[in-house]
Amino acid sequence: MKKTKRKKQKKIINYIVIASTLGIMIWFSVQEYKDIQIKKQKMAQTESPYQTQNISTQNDEKQEKEVITGIAKEYPKEEIPKQYKGYAVAAKLEIPEIKLQTYILKQYSKNALKVSVTKFWGADPNQIGNFCVAGHNFQNKNMFHNLRNLEIGNRLSISDESIGKVEYEIYDIYRVQPEDVNCLSQETNGKREVTLITCTTDSEKRIIVKAKEIEG
Repeated sequence: MKKTKRKKQKKIINYIVIASTLGIMIWFSVQEYKDIQIKKQKMAQTESPYQTQNISTQNDEKQEKEVITGIAKEYPKEEIPKQYKGYAVAAKLEIPEIKLQTYILKQYSKNALKVSVTKFWGADPNQIGNFCVAGHNFQNKNMFHNLRNLEIGNRLSISDESIGKVEYEIYDIYRVQPEDVNCLSQETNGKREVTLITCTTDSEKRIIVKAKEIEG
């Protein structure tokens, strides 16, 4: 009888050990799966030039005309092509200081980035909020290779079909790690802002150029 009890006890202990082991293996498998998903998400964030998770909400406030001292502010109009090399165009970017004129494509994708710079995040062109534009640092004439030569105080313009041509002045230039997405914030205190984003030459960091509308 004692031997039978011992055998049963051993079986029960073995079952408990096996169940515990399986439970631990399942737990580790779940954790490993979660880690893999997190790594995939981080890898997606660092894809050229600067893809990131949707951590900030877009500013839904749309404003086509700004009232200054009771008078609606008007912007010069410029005709913008609907497409560029098969991709829909959102706006035109001009930076005289580095002799850059380029079309900003509406839809961000790896293939679109090989053609031109693209809208990456945030408000639409010249709307209230932070209009974020990403581009490769290729030496093509319509890419962001020369962003590194800009200085605070330089100017740029964004032209679109809805608002017109709006002038901006650069107020900050800095570099960040790929996972740093603070530059995408839509908190602009009700103003128009533009953020230009590209990679450093070694692709280890991102160059961020911030500009705000020149008022008055």
